Amino acid sequence: MKVVTTLSVTVTAISVVGTMLLRAVTQSGESQSYAGTHWSELNASMDRMHTAMDAIRRSGNADVDFVRLMIPHHQAAIDMAKTQLLYGKDTQMRRLAQEIVTDQQLEIELMQRWLKEHAQ
Repeated sequence: MKVVTTLSVTVTAISVVGTMLLRAVTQSGESQSYAGTHWSELNASMDRMHTAMDAIRRSGNADVDFVRLMIPHHQAAIDMAKTQLLYGKDTQMRRLAQEIVTDQQLEIELMQRWLKEHAQ
């Protein structure tokens, strides 16, 4: 578990650095289109979540169905948090976004392992 946690933290750190670089490039070039981009990205995250959730078929097992639906839900939270890291300025909200990325990625990994053991 320690290796998975270390790997997840490393991946998150790399993602944040990439996000910061992208933010610097975006801010230096396009201030007009930048203003509404965060809203478009947040909505795109929700659209991807709904598409993924709509594609899931019922298994008849409440636990399996719950986990299968929660994975895209958590992924949308991660995507939205990354958008916050890219465009947000408030320190408290950025910290929350980073915690969401880290925590929910670990939860997705846990749910994926659980599904391998329990889904037919």
